[in-house]
Amino acid sequence: MRDVAALAGVGVMTVSRVVNGRGGVGPERAARVWHAIEQLDYRHNVTARNLRLTGQLTATIGVLLEDVANPPSAELLRAIEKVVSERNCLLLCASSDGSAERERALLAAFCTRRVDGLIIDPCALDHRYLLPEVRRGIQVVFTGRPAPTVAADTVLSDNVGGARSAVAHLMAHGHTRIGFLGDLSHASTAAERYRGYQAALRDGGIQEDGSLIRRDVRTAQSAQRAVGELLGSSRAPTAMFTAQYLLTLGTRAALAAMGREWEVAHVGFDDISFASIVKPGISVVTQDPVAMGTIAAQLLLQRIRDPGGTPQTIKIPVSLIARGSGELPPPGAGKARARRPAPAARPSMAR
Repeated sequence: MRDVAALAGVGVMTVSRVVNGRGGVGPERAARVWHAIEQLDYRHNVTARNLRLTGQLTATIGVLLEDVANPPSAELLRAIEKVVSERNCLLLCASSDGSAERERALLAAFCTRRVDGLIIDPCALDHRYLLPEVRRGIQVVFTGRPAPTVAADTVLSDNVGGARSAVAHLMAHGHTRIGFLGDLSHASTAAERYRGYQAALRDGGIQEDGSLIRRDVRTAQSAQRAVGELLGSSRAPTAMFTAQYLLTLGTRAALAAMGREWEVAHVGFDDISFASIVKPGISVVTQDPVAMGTIAAQLLLQRIRDPGGTPQTIKIPVSLIARGSGELPPPGAGKARARRPAPAARPSMAR
């Protein structure tokens, strides 16, 4: 703060008033203070102690996920918490909601609080704004997808292999017209799962049909609409692969609304808490968020203890769980189709 005050030509108390938003400083002097802050790349420590000056750590970790309410994210967060709590560290956690602007603001807030490290499920394409924080000693681990503009440890799932196995599973049950719903096409996970879909079709000698593909689908509601459009077309798919949790939910809602959940085969990417309860059970490719969170936390703590070394990328295997929806054969496949359970007979009422 003394450096900022000297550069701006004001007193330290004036700098304190500006950064704490207490007022009492004219606009011209405040502008000089903010200009000096930008020039010096100063970050105010809201804990009122700059522990970095004494070489101490704050024993806090920042975790930024796309949506902590998403069950896989919640499992990942719980795994991270388990690891860091054993080292007496405290977690600060937030959701980016898939917004690059919100992501940047939240990461800045974490860094202002002098976290020792960050675990980030990134949504932005460029994270070079983190480089000054990395140079200051904040350690970073990315999960879910890589961040190519920052050299850091990364923990990923096998997205291509998982999607490939899902589509191959549907093909093994006789399907050749397989619809695809994917998340934002610029996101690396969505792009990889689409590549897995394409690879499986090539493996089976099936020509890709653009009329069966819907990308940049973000919500369960938009997925429900997309499935309605696909199944209402003259050359509708006999099976669906949905490459994200919310898209699976929207697909199930669409099939149920049309009464076709026993007619259209379906495999989703990411497990769902009620997938084994509904009928038919939902077949999924499931990630291992517990392993991902555990490894990400262990990597981060290791980097905090020993910052040196080349960043590494760890890919976590996925697995396919067959529960019924992915095993439905196409119409006219020559074998008995699974049937919807008949409702229980109701007793007649005497009039």
